[in-house]
Amino acid sequence: MGRRERKKAQTRQALADAALELFLERGYDQVGVKDVADAADVSVTTLFKHFAGKEALVFDQDDDLEAALVAAVRERPPGRSIPQALREHLLLHQTRFAVHAADPRFADFTRLVQETPALRDYSQRMWTRHEAALARAVAEAVGAPEDDVSCAALARFALAARSLILQHPEPRRAADEAFALLEQGWAVSHPSN
Repeated sequence: MGRRERKKAQTRQALADAALELFLERGYDQVGVKDVADAADVSVTTLFKHFAGKEALVFDQDDDLEAALVAAVRERPPGRSIPQALREHLLLHQTRFAVHAADPRFADFTRLVQETPALRDYSQRMWTRHEAALARAVAEAVGAPEDDVSCAALARFALAARSLILQHPEPRRAADEAFALLEQGWAVSHPSN
């Protein structure tokens, strides 16, 4: 990464950190984008170069999450089915989630998202966008048309399984059971993938 890219990444991180700090301190609705820009010592124009809107400041890892989901399908080892690759990815994500959950501010962050309608809605839209990208990656991997229903269904159900896994007292068992169902159905409709 060159100097320019490092500076951009530092600015983006400073904005996300400032936003989270302000949102947790004052509440999401009481903080404007100018407040965040001022706290990060940048202009509002610079803020919007890095984030599409106020909600995006809270979910600053959105693009990385989507890229990782798509990579789980595209970069899976030979012989590993798409449902198996997604199961492993979500379990890895669950492990990282647990690490974040150990951060004392994580509970505050979770509460902020759950108690703020704009953030709850944005989070849902974010997963819907991931669903579309994941469905396209699955279709590409199996040589199906981009609008293939079985690929879209696998993407939707795999992403929905995430919340079941995260909420279950035994996440690995939940992942095994949920993805066993997906694997069986997928194997019937796409036996070689």
